[in-house]
Amino acid sequence: MEKAVIMDDQGIRRALTRIAHEIIERNKGVEGIVLVGIKTRGEYLARRLAERIGQIEGKGVSVGDVDITLYRDDLKIKTENQEPELKGTSIPVDVDSKKVVLVDDVLYTGRTVRAAMDAIMDLGRPANIQLAVLVDRGHRELPIRADYVGKNVPTSSEEIISASLTEVDGVDEVAIHERK
Repeated sequence: MEKAVIMDDQGIRRALTRIAHEIIERNKGVEGIVLVGIKTRGEYLARRLAERIGQIEGKGVSVGDVDITLYRDDLKIKTENQEPELKGTSIPVDVDSKKVVLVDDVLYTGRTVRAAMDAIMDLGRPANIQLAVLVDRGHRELPIRADYVGKNVPTSSEEIISASLTEVDGVDEVAIHERK
């Protein structure tokens, strides 16, 4: 059951614009930056960030996406009777010595981000890895924090945060739901 919409399309757009400015400022420009979206919604957020960064700086950044399916620590639990569905990783540049900015929709336990970092490290040795998320809801199980956050939303463990994006869901919004 939906409790509340906490970000509408304008809120998401403003948050992404602010995150784009913060990425540029922290990295003193866009040289050597690669945005890598975590499948599925993170890849669309990464593309939107790349577009905004291009508008702000007048030059683009490389953007790709990473599939973390085989890096998940709960793979055995979820796939005992079925093969995992792989979506593929596509990063158009070598990540060696690059500033990789992982992009995801909702940061919760940190396990998805850990899996994404493992996947990136299998591709090369970046200069550093940064994390940009649309929503940070707390409840970390691993020592992971976001460098760039669109909105911090303290939640209870009985709540679910769902991010919907036009490219996947037909609407841009972030909502809180009661766990069923």
